[in-house]
Amino acid sequence: MSAETTDSRFDTAKWLLVFVLVAAAVVGNSYFADQSLLYRVLGIVALSIVAGLVALQTARGAAFWTLVKGSRTEIRKVVWPTRQETVQTTMIVVVFVILVALLLWGLDSFLGWLVSLAIA
Repeated sequence: MSAETTDSRFDTAKWLLVFVLVAAAVVGNSYFADQSLLYRVLGIVALSIVAGLVALQTARGAAFWTLVKGSRTEIRKVVWPTRQETVQTTMIVVVFVILVALLLWGLDSFLGWLVSLAIA
């Protein structure tokens, strides 16, 4: 149990470091506004990479990385539709949307006509 407490204490410090690095990137971007945009962007990218690497060293960061790796594995298992299947499915959806739109337009016109008869 003390190992978990030690890990969580170090994780808190690591997350604090991540927050400080991100804050430094934001403040540094404003402070060095008179510098070239390229240098500011490179600085932000460098600080973001360091912050990301520090975050990956925490328990939650490691769990997130495991989730990303598992997601990539699952994406490889997906059977993607062919171009023909995609086009056919898209056409079916478009036809049904047009049919429903026409039905709703007709119902709206009919109800509008009924209301105009009742009012007159």
